[in-house]
Amino acid sequence: MSGIVTLFGGAGFIGRHVLQKLVQRGHVVRVASRNPAAGRGLCLGAEPGQVVPMRVDLRDAAAIRQAVTGASGVVNLVGILAEGRAGDFDALQHQGAGAIAKAAAEAGVKAMVQLSAIGADAGSPSLYARSKAAGEAAVLAAFPRAVVLRPSIVFGAEDAFFNRFAAIARLSPIMPVFYGDTRFQPVWVEDVAEAVLHGLEQPALGGRILELGGPDIRTFRQLMGDVLRYTGLRRPVLEIPPRVAAWQATIMECLPGKPLTRDQLLLLQRDNVVTGEDGFSILNMIPRPMDAIVPGYLHPAK
Repeated sequence: MSGIVTLFGGAGFIGRHVLQKLVQRGHVVRVASRNPAAGRGLCLGAEPGQVVPMRVDLRDAAAIRQAVTGASGVVNLVGILAEGRAGDFDALQHQGAGAIAKAAAEAGVKAMVQLSAIGADAGSPSLYARSKAAGEAAVLAAFPRAVVLRPSIVFGAEDAFFNRFAAIARLSPIMPVFYGDTRFQPVWVEDVAEAVLHGLEQPALGGRILELGGPDIRTFRQLMGDVLRYTGLRRPVLEIPPRVAAWQATIMECLPGKPLTRDQLLLLQRDNVVTGEDGFSILNMIPRPMDAIVPGYLHPAK
C-alpha cells in the first residue's frame, strides 16, 4: 500500500516513530491533531509537502471526515493515561476511535490500525481499560478489517515510564514500588511502530487483535530494580501499602500532569503481559530486549 496515510496522534511519543517509518516508505502523511503546529518538524528526511499537519478535534465529525478523505490508510494512536476532565477517556478512546473508524469506512479507506493496550477489558474496574475495550469494539464494528494492536508498557528515549521512575530515584532516598508482584512485558517503541506498518501493509491481518510484548517479563518490583541498575543508583526498594498508595494518588491527581491516579493504581493490580495472539510471532518480528535499549537513554547518575 502506498499513498496518503492519516495519522491520528502522530505528534505523540509513539506517533513520531510511526511517522518516521511512514515517510521512509514514501507515504504522504496527514498528522491529525488539535494543534496542527505539533506536526511540523517531527520527521527527518521528509520531502516538502510529505508531512501535512491538520487541525482535528475528535469531537468534530466533519474534521475527521476531511482528514481521512482520499487516504489509503488510517492509523489511530490517540490515547491518554489520565483524564483532564471527567469523560475524556470515553470521548477520546471510545467515541473518538469509533468516529475515526466510521469516517474511514465511509471514505473507502483500505486499511486501518487502531492502537489499544494490553489490559483492555470491558469488565475492568479501570475506566482507562474499559474505554480502550469500548474503542476496540467501536472500531471493529465500523471497520471490520481494522487491525487492533495491544502493546504492554512502551519504552524508548522519551518514554513516560522508565524516565519517570529514574527521575524519582534521583530525587528520592527510596525507590517506591506499587503492587510489586504485577507482571509487565515492556516493548520497544520502534518495534511497536514497525508492527503498525505491518498492520497497514498486510491485508490478511484485517480484523485481528494482536498483543505486543517484549522478550522480557518483569514484575513491577523487578522493573524498579532495573531502573536502579540502569542509572547506577543505590536506593532501598520500598513497597507502598495499598492504602498509602491510594492516599498518594488522591493527592497527585490534583497536581499538574497527574503523576499518579487512582485509576492507574487499578491497572497496576493486573498483569500486563501477552495472553492472546502474540503479535510479534504472527508478524515474524523479534522484539528487542530492554537491556539493549534502555541503558542508552537512562544515563548513569553522576
